[in-house]
Formats: sequence, structure tokens, C-alpha cells
Amino acid sequence: MALDKPYLDVPGTTIFDAEQSRKGYWLNQFCMSLMKANNRARFKADERAYLDEWAMTEEQKLAVLARDLNWCIRTGGNIYFLAKIGATDGKSFQQMAGSMTGMTEEEYRNMMISGGRSVEGNRFVGEDGSAQAHRQPQGNAAKA
Repeated sequence: MALDKPYLDVPGTTIFDAEQSRKGYWLNQFCMSLMKANNRARFKADERAYLDEWAMTEEQKLAVLARDLNWCIRTGGNIYFLAKIGATDGKSFQQMAGSMTGMTEEEYRNMMISGGRSVEGNRFVGEDGSAQAHRQPQGNAAKA
């Protein structure tokens, strides 16, 4: 029996539920492998070859290679695991979050200090707020 998932109607949000966890298992395992220096070195030396060692989907591999974290999340990635990719690239979490919203690190930090995004226009998919997919620079990257 399919579960009712009313949270699917929240714009700009992918809930990491059991389904997403199953979908992203190997992507997230790859990310965890980057906690070891020798694996980070192997990945940086030949990213595609290292990714091909993992039972990830081709779409997941392309999302990693593109460093499109929104795409990674749509394919089952969890931001806490994906942060390992950013750390491997020498990026702060703020830089990563900014890239996911189309903002610079400073713009993202200032938005968060000011209280985050407004809820106006962002309560349901299809409204016209700043968190809606059509307003996100990477929102349609995987569909192109």
C-alpha cells in the first residue's frame, strides 16, 4: 500500500524518507567513502573511474560529476552525506548551500541571518515564491 506523502507538495524540498534512502543508498555510500584520505585522492585523480566502482545509477554519477547537489538529492542523496563531496572539493557547507539556491556564499549567509526565505509563495508547489523549482537555477538541470 502506497503511503500518502503530503510533503511532496512542499516547493524546493525533497524529504529524505525510506524511499529516497533506498534510491540513494550507493550514492550515499560513495560519499561516505570520501571520509578516507586515500579514497579522496583516488576520486580526485580520476573521478569517473572511482564513481564506476560504485553501484550507482548513471544519473547519480552524472549529478556528482556536475556537482549539482539538487540533482544528487533528487536521485536519493542526503545532504549530510553529500557534504563529503563539498569537503573533498574544499567547499564550506555555506558555499554548498549557496550553490543549491543560486546564491553566493555571502548572499546565502545574509539570507539565513535575515531569517531565511519568506513563506509567502512557498507553501505549495505551483505558487510563485523564491523556493519554487522554476526560480531555482539548478531546478531543471537534470531535465535538460
